[in-house]
Amino acid sequence: MKQQMILPCIPRGATEINNVVGVFRDDNTWTYFLGGYPINFHKADDWKMFRVITSQLIESGGCRQVDIINTFGVSKSSVIRYQNLLKEGGPAAFFKPRAVKSGGRILTEKVLAKAQSLLDEQYTRSEISLKLHIKYDTLRKAINDGRLKETKPNNPSVTTKSARNVEDARASFGMGTACTRVEDRVDNVFGFGEGALIRFEPCLDVPKGGVLCALPALLQNGLLHGVKGVLGKVGGYYRTLHILLLLAFMSLCRIKTVEQLRGHAPGEFGNLLGLDRIPEVRCLRMKLDQLSVDDSAKQWATHLSKYWMESNPTAAGTLYVDGHVRVYHGGKTKLPRKFVSRERLCLRGMCDYWVNDATGNPFFVVEKIIDPGMLQTLLNDIVPQLLQDVPNQPEQEEFTANPTLCRFILVFDREGYMDFL
Repeated sequence: MKQQMILPCIPRGATEINNVVGVFRDDNTWTYFLGGYPINFHKADDWKMFRVITSQLIESGGCRQVDIINTFGVSKSSVIRYQNLLKEGGPAAFFKPRAVKSGGRILTEKVLAKAQSLLDEQYTRSEISLKLHIKYDTLRKAINDGRLKETKPNNPSVTTKSARNVEDARASFGMGTACTRVEDRVDNVFGFGEGALIRFEPCLDVPKGGVLCALPALLQNGLLHGVKGVLGKVGGYYRTLHILLLLAFMSLCRIKTVEQLRGHAPGEFGNLLGLDRIPEVRCLRMKLDQLSVDDSAKQWATHLSKYWMESNPTAAGTLYVDGHVRVYHGGKTKLPRKFVSRERLCLRGMCDYWVNDATGNPFFVVEKIIDPGMLQTLLNDIVPQLLQDVPNQPEQEEFTANPTLCRFILVFDREGYMDFL
């Protein structure tokens, strides 16, 4: 007799493992189909049953190893290992408890009781391993084999990084990963909204969450001072506040360029700003162009310089000027060669003159592609800007009438660099 073939009918909404086997996954249950008939199911977090069912599908010829690897994203070694386990011991081998080695254990009964109490108090695994002076992997193995039980958060609204990643991947809606605030985005597209609303939600294990501790210091230092009247106008979902906070957090996280944001999860970084996600790299570049239109970024830097000097006039009474050579490694132009002390070579670059207060905090910087020297830069660029930014100077009238009458003191340090007081 000719063997009856199974029609390649996969139920709607199911993920296709191959042309005859599929799986339907929801939040609670995974159901496996052979053709249009359900053949097995298990809970979403029951990994033992997942290994049993997938190994049985491979062993019975329902699918191949590569189908399981590509569909579920598991490693080839784990698929082979559990298939061999099924051959040797059958399905019962997957549910045998691991044998606990006797003698020389680090996790004694006393340590286990202390670790369990810390887990009940919602301490993280890293914090428990530091408190009890045990390795992280030792604690992880004890949780996996059932000696310790990791309780879930009391607040069901608190999300973890894994759950947020799954939600961000599902909730794209054609707008991009982690775009979960669809209504707000649509309103701003049609001009009805006033930008994204900053709304923080309870979350666990947020990457780089420690930068929020520096937010009060950033605001105290004038991060948002004068942005409305100086910087350019930004419309749409992301406004000036969001862009400046993002740039500040990038600096604290040692993210030096906008392009490097591609290597960070947009939804997780958005949690630091109280948003669903940060802007995409191309969108962020466009926003930066809007903020810096008509040289407004330089004007804002000058505004902040005046603000810092007025906030601490005592520190502004003594100023230090330090020159640094910034080496140019490109090939689009040929800049003049300058001696770079750290390289002990004459290399192409430009000179930056940083003006700092008595405590070393920077006020502003003067860039010189053609460097006339520190004395000329002091006389023609730095001193006039200081007289303009720091009013009521005793020699302001004399310098305005005759710049050569300005008196200043030059101090050389041990390495021969010149400072201005």
